[in-house]
Amino acid sequence: MHEHKQLGRGIELAVLAEELKASDVGLEFLTGELKGSHDPSGIVFTVLAAMSGMEREYIRDRTLEGHESARKRGKTIGGAGVTDDDMLSMALHLRDQEMSLRDIAKRLVITTGAKRGQHPSPATVMRMLREHDEQATTAAST
Repeated sequence: MHEHKQLGRGIELAVLAEELKASDVGLEFLTGELKGSHDPSGIVFTVLAAMSGMEREYIRDRTLEGHESARKRGKTIGGAGVTDDDMLSMALHLRDQEMSLRDIAKRLVITTGAKRGQHPSPATVMRMLREHDEQATTAAST
């Protein structure tokens, strides 16, 4: 293993420690602060689990801070929008016919940008309809 950062991602560390110990496999870090050989059942794994958890939280916090900073500067987060008024109109019509989001998405076609000719995802359809409903509710209450 090159770095301890790779060890705790997407895997239950305690299970890995038991599997390594049962297979009589040792752990050796080739680089980083923990360079050297370690017993997989020892305190090193506990420390690694804590470090991996802290690093994940740090990355998550920094990402959220970056998104907030971008929003304050007027930047949008995510890819280019693929919906337009015609798509919304058709989606509303199909929803009135009680079609599922998947079925609605299959009938809609993106008309601009790199995804032109493709269908939007059901999540995009749901977001578009939810934003429309929220705007309609806000307009009705003012």
